[in-house]
Amino acid sequence: MAEIKTKATKESVAKFIKTIEPKEKQVDSLALLKLFTKVTGEKPVMWGPSIVGFGKYNYKSDKRRQEGDWFHVGFSPRKQNLTLYILAWKIEDPKELSKLGKFKRGGGCLYINKLADVDQKVLVKFIKEIYIYRKKIHKKEERLRDARPPSKPSSRGVAGR
Repeated sequence: MAEIKTKATKESVAKFIKTIEPKEKQVDSLALLKLFTKVTGEKPVMWGPSIVGFGKYNYKSDKRRQEGDWFHVGFSPRKQNLTLYILAWKIEDPKELSKLGKFKRGGGCLYINKLADVDQKVLVKFIKEIYIYRKKIHKKEERLRDARPPSKPSSRGVAGR
């Protein structure tokens, strides 16, 4: 099974945010840092060179054959936008999404140009819901994984059987 390439690092989140240009994006990143920290109660951690993540769980994908640690929620100040890793596909209610403001959605992310484009109270609600969901689902998966007996080797595909 392949390992996930993006991993938690020991790099300083504060130092990273100080390097962000333009200044407006740096200000938004500081605000997001405070917001995510307050909502999750987790210490921020750098994941790779440009993602700030909160919380951690062991990820295992059957489809992509990848395994490794990943964060519950996070953000990344990219050149074109602020990427919010908050499992956007879980937010299915169009009425709720319409309350957020101006954004784009793709995969598990929300993309916003600037923090002023979205209603921060709605954003806090989404972050909190997704963070709690991720904590519950991965705690349950860990319990199931720990409770399973070791699998027996398969005899399929062996010559003569």
